[in-house]
Amino acid sequence: MTEIVLGVGASHSTLMNTHWEETTHKDEAERFRDGLRAARDELAAARPDTVVLVGSNHFRGFWLDLIPSFTIGVGECVASGESGTPEGPQPVDVELARHIADSLVGGGRFDVAFSARLQIDHGQSHAIQYLLDGLDVEIVPLVVNVFAPPLPTLARCEALGHAIREAVTAFPGGRRVAVVGSGGLSHRLPWPDWRSPDGDDEEFMVRAWLDGRNNWRDYDARRRQIVRAAESAITPEFDEQFLDLVEKGETHRLTAQTTAELEKAAGNGAQELRTWLIMAAALGHAPGRRLAYEAIPDWLTGMAVAVIDPAPSGEQGKAER
Repeated sequence: MTEIVLGVGASHSTLMNTHWEETTHKDEAERFRDGLRAARDELAAARPDTVVLVGSNHFRGFWLDLIPSFTIGVGECVASGESGTPEGPQPVDVELARHIADSLVGGGRFDVAFSARLQIDHGQSHAIQYLLDGLDVEIVPLVVNVFAPPLPTLARCEALGHAIREAVTAFPGGRRVAVVGSGGLSHRLPWPDWRSPDGDDEEFMVRAWLDGRNNWRDYDARRRQIVRAAESAITPEFDEQFLDLVEKGETHRLTAQTTAELEKAAGNGAQELRTWLIMAAALGHAPGRRLAYEAIPDWLTGMAVAVIDPAPSGEQGKAER
């Protein structure tokens, strides 16, 4: 019997790697990093064979020539290695990945895209670097579109998490599986709506997203400058409310918000919370535990780490709803 043994939600920021020494809020940064280490230790203690790794795409693996809402890696997986994150091939649990894809499509619930040679970026490789460090696990990478509208609805993401739970627990291979959601919390990136860029920087970004499939590194220096020049826009009040939902096992309440409402409340970067929502639904919306939360302006982001232990019966979250 395959079981889901742990869920983890964690923010990511490549500025941890590239600008650690320049970080002025060093105490906050160290507390967040300690939270990542604690989550990594809990993952190790849970002894997973496979981690379903749910992350976003920052236009280094997907481009405006083709952006599915959801994509599962079912073969090779290569990390782009930007900003000091892991680079190169990553170990994929191909058997489980293909089972999940077959179950989602065959069950008539989700026509997910799949990739037999998936490129991921720090939306997932940041978690590999810090949460899976030293762990002998394979991954099932799931990329969620959170930056190129139209985005999948929050309700659709929650439904996907439930469907993944059903697919995983029906897998006959006897795996111990953890689920990680990487991204968030509140932050605003200087990224335009690709449909209506305004000004030179936004037009540059859209051009990079359209043309960068084979030469994304050529665009990276300027896009990093644009990101570094952005003003911090963190909303701690929103972050506290969201983490309260995680702790209560009520993350599904996020689905009451539209995409536009979520951006207004917590910035366009908060759209990454779709990854946490999928993870929480895959854990049956069991109550979670916060390991860290710090608002770090140097990294432009409200940075959080939380873990979710499976509900005893697997049905607690459903019963509460």
